[in-house]
Amino acid sequence: MSIQVLVTRPEAQATGWVQRLRERGFDAASLPLIGIAPPADPAPVLAAWVRLADYRLAVFVSPNAAEQFFALRPGAAAWPAGTLAGSTGPGTSQALRGFGVPAASLVAPAADAPQFDSEALWALLAPMAWRDEGVLIVRGEGGRDWLADTLRAQGAHVTPLCAYHRVAPRFTPAQQSQLDAALAQPAAHVWLFSSSEAIAALVAAAPGRAWRMARAIATHPRIASTARDAGFGDVNLARPELDAVAACLQSLPLTFAP
Repeated sequence: MSIQVLVTRPEAQATGWVQRLRERGFDAASLPLIGIAPPADPAPVLAAWVRLADYRLAVFVSPNAAEQFFALRPGAAAWPAGTLAGSTGPGTSQALRGFGVPAASLVAPAADAPQFDSEALWALLAPMAWRDEGVLIVRGEGGRDWLADTLRAQGAHVTPLCAYHRVAPRFTPAQQSQLDAALAQPAAHVWLFSSSEAIAALVAAAPGRAWRMARAIATHPRIASTARDAGFGDVNLARPELDAVAACLQSLPLTFAP
């Protein structure tokens, strides 16, 4: 029996992951569990672009944050030379480079960092002086405030910016069939989770479902904890990059008995 990998990232990122996993020989399918929508009011994002050079640092918490922020870039505005671009992981860094952020302006955990998150980014920012410096944090609605609170404690003036909002997944007929197959044959599938919100969306899409027979790969300890709390019987941890996920998949037994 082969195992199918269900990539639950938003559509824009899921497509690329599916392609790369298939190139590695895995049976992979896209089943986005989070929809990404532009901000209801674009005015704050447009205002942030006008003031971007006034910030010492602009942090992007995810590829979605980068994509939605740059989707509202006025004209061909260039990245200001005096503003650092903070990234929490390789997907976000790739997006920022694709939008023209110079490598010299990018602050991000190394590709072989143990984790990709706010704490890993802060390890690079901590040696810098932040008192009275302006910091923009680009994110969706809600989310963790740890980095913002940490920067404020160092005297920075932090401005959170909501550049997008998450919406419930709207499955195509093919995706609904994919979900039904995964629910009917949990041992033949493994869920690849890159956010706790995706797990919550899945649980909401299949109310009353027991997940004891389901398997998952989570790309952060907090996400793994959420999957276990949801009842997943087998939860594996892998860094959010292709080699690590591929190695984790190769290590999974074909059968699973909780």
